[in-house]
Amino acid sequence: MTTRPQFVLFGSSIVQFNHYGEGWGATLAHLYARKADIVLRGYASWNSRRALQVVDNLFPKNSISEPPALVIVYFGGNDSLLPHPSGLGPHVPIDEYIENMRNIANHLKTHSEKTRLIFLSTPPVNEGQIIGNIDEFGRAKRSNATRRIYSEACLKICKELNIKAIDLWSAIQKREDWKDVCFIDGVHFSAEGSKIVSKEILRVIKEEWETSLYWKTMPVEFGEDSPYDPVHPDGTSTVNVSNVPFPEDEDWEWE
Repeated sequence: MTTRPQFVLFGSSIVQFNHYGEGWGATLAHLYARKADIVLRGYASWNSRRALQVVDNLFPKNSISEPPALVIVYFGGNDSLLPHPSGLGPHVPIDEYIENMRNIANHLKTHSEKTRLIFLSTPPVNEGQIIGNIDEFGRAKRSNATRRIYSEACLKICKELNIKAIDLWSAIQKREDWKDVCFIDGVHFSAEGSKIVSKEILRVIKEEWETSLYWKTMPVEFGEDSPYDPVHPDGTSTVNVSNVPFPEDEDWEWE
């Protein structure tokens, strides 16, 4: 067995459900097929508090296993929910969220010098598309006013710790019609929303780690020429298709 590098996606439902409907996780898995294993560690409804409780279980510092080559982290959407009067639920106050994310980041940074990190900030939502989003007092349970605060907090932490971050709050809203096309339920990404996320992730990887982690430059597992490859039209040789994109007319750059 050969050992492929691992890219671990760690987050809430934005991660757990990210293979659905041409999701961004599915795109990464497609592009990195035969190059890296995309590992999902997504937990729907989780907040940064629960993530911090398990980060050492998922990424143990003294593990004998090869550390992930890349970890992509997303928490914040559930932390930013309106607090429930009972004190139950996923809401985490902003000060605690900041401390939780800082601790998660520091744990991952010290987990291995080989592991690269990308944090995703809290994206906007289409408040009107979310079923049951208004509570009995007429308040939005998920509001963009609050989500922006958590997004900015995540970006600030990453800047302080010198971690690569993607500003999903801004990236999604670059499309004028983002509310109409980027979500399937007001919160989780549609194919169009996921395309933006994929593009931003690939942009960071290419800019920062093109020679080691970018899908076009990573070696292909068992990518050597073979007499069992498809026969060339000249009938005297074969064609190595291991690096041919699929579909062939898609370069996945989205420039």
